[in-house]
Amino acid sequence: MSDEQPSAPRTPAQMFDLSGKVALVTGGSRGLGWQMVRAFAEAGADVVIASRKLDACEVAAEEIRQLGRRALPIAAHVAHWEEMDGLVEAAYGEFGKVDILVNNAGMSPLAPSSEETTEELFDKVLGVNFKGPFRLGSLIGRRMADGDGGSIINISSSGALFPQPRFGPYAGAKAALNALTTVFAMEYGPKVRVNTISAGPFLTDISKAWDPSKLKTTRSALGRPGDPSEIVSTALYLASPASSYTTGSLIRVDGGLY
Repeated sequence: MSDEQPSAPRTPAQMFDLSGKVALVTGGSRGLGWQMVRAFAEAGADVVIASRKLDACEVAAEEIRQLGRRALPIAAHVAHWEEMDGLVEAAYGEFGKVDILVNNAGMSPLAPSSEETTEELFDKVLGVNFKGPFRLGSLIGRRMADGDGGSIINISSSGALFPQPRFGPYAGAKAALNALTTVFAMEYGPKVRVNTISAGPFLTDISKAWDPSKLKTTRSALGRPGDPSEIVSTALYLASPASSYTTGSLIRVDGGLY
């Protein structure tokens, strides 16, 4: 039985309290990942910050330490199977556990066309967006299930729900990630909750490559891209006891896209 099952009424502050928890976030040194790392730390969690560039992770970790929380920066490429094994060992070696895993690292390069997509690009996109989350989620999910439980959050994309030409590998990888959420929720439940955040267009570093006309308006109910800070409330909900009866779910944070 999950330790998050409520036994008594709780205040809102208690429901979102992450004191004593450890969160691991891939792609955690910038963009949406950094926003989640900081929010988790402000809610009381210690954090493992993983991305390809160690120097960026170290800068982020130092900011978290200024908040009075522990932070472990680790350089890891999520598309490399063996590096996920090393990431898990380092995290558990430092903290002894992981309570929250966010599979956030991703990439969405635009191909000239589907037939001109190279095998190298195809493998790279599938590796970062699906293979890495599969390996990392399976390793940590099993440890969570054998221990005190936890929460896994997969960061997917509206590209899986509303796929567009020239993004075939990316749309397919994120659709596979959505399916993986259901697999892991069933495989590692009831002690582990696994959910998806389906993110729409956010003004992260990747938006610098967008058509300037898309920086202020989108085809959504809200009519604008999201600020990275607007991912925080959903991430905190899924990471915390507030979502104790939510698993296997996909939550769209896309401004009502399309």
